[in-house]
Amino acid sequence: MKPEHRGMVPVWFFVGVLLLIYGIIILIIGIRELSHPAAVVLANYHAGLWGGILLTALGGFYTTWFWPRRNR
Repeated sequence: MKPEHRGMVPVWFFVGVLLLIYGIIILIIGIRELSHPAAVVLANYHAGLWGGILLTALGGFYTTWFWPRRNR
């Protein structure tokens, strides 16, 4: 999955950056919802918090694993 041509950036790097950005946004909203819970029954599961953690971890993994390197 490494690029064959010099100077190419893998698409998975950009996927990782997007997942990381979305994960951080959802995580911040999920943390804010801990102090202001919604008036629904399933709010006790904190889906925004867990989803933000998962997306941030996955985005961080993809971003660091496919980081473009100069020495190829």
